[in-house]
Amino acid sequence: MSRSHAPLHGLRILSLALNLPGPAALMRCRRMGATCTKLEPPSGDPMGHYNAPAYAEMHEGVRVLQGDLKTAQGQELVHRELARTDVLLTSFRPSALQKLGLGWKELHGRYPSLSQVAIVGAPGARAEEPGHDLTYLADNGLVPGMELPATLYADMSGSLMASEAVLQAALRKQERYAGGGDPHPEGLYLEVALSDAAAYLAMPRRWGLTQPTGSVGGAHAGYRVYPCKDGRVAVAALEPHFAARLCEAAGVQGSDIKAMFRRETHAAIAAFFAGQSRAELDFLAIEKDLPIHTMGTQEAAGS
Repeated sequence: MSRSHAPLHGLRILSLALNLPGPAALMRCRRMGATCTKLEPPSGDPMGHYNAPAYAEMHEGVRVLQGDLKTAQGQELVHRELARTDVLLTSFRPSALQKLGLGWKELHGRYPSLSQVAIVGAPGARAEEPGHDLTYLADNGLVPGMELPATLYADMSGSLMASEAVLQAALRKQERYAGGGDPHPEGLYLEVALSDAAAYLAMPRRWGLTQPTGSVGGAHAGYRVYPCKDGRVAVAALEPHFAARLCEAAGVQGSDIKAMFRRETHAAIAAFFAGQSRAELDFLAIEKDLPIHTMGTQEAAGS
């Protein structure tokens, strides 16, 4: 990202956050121009042990320090860094930060212009509750079967919310400075809950859109995953002009909205795809300008 398009250029972030949401948020902020430092325990970030490539990508361009916050030396290190930090990023439970002398009240008193973005599991009084990506998704109806979700939706969407909160803190600072005010305005405390991130992702399901009876939940024949000769095909022909092209290609009569919800339309389109290879469907997508994407089998996709 060029400096002219780097909204966080000049912002200094110190992260104490480990595993995924915090480092992913830090990665986003660095790509938006922030100067990023991370303080890890002497044992390192667990992500570095169980997935080195993920750790490497998230920490590219990040200055990584090590220190034990339970020791005098670690406390000296973190406060030296905090003295030149604009935003602190954390993912501890509030009680853990209190024990380390890094609660918001203590931090705000010592560094009035410092902002903190605190990633927690659940909001407010529930921030002490144990949980993880899977439990937050389950609580919001996003684990409908026995299979694990395809990715860590709550963690990754939480990281986006955290980077959004950093932008909010940066905007406050920039507005005060641009208006001729204090270049070191009072800092903000911004809490980002992973359970809230999961709830946000779950909105389309709550609205009924992705329920089995919803238009993007499988009830519309133009928005489904079908088997083909040598794999699968994801079909997203939802708009009327796409649905008409799909039905024309499949030899189906009628493509109005009611027709696309009929059982016989589903059966006819399924039969058409079952007789086509991935190569034939890839060509069809280009020839007919159709939003379809072919994939391997379920087993191959998950290997």
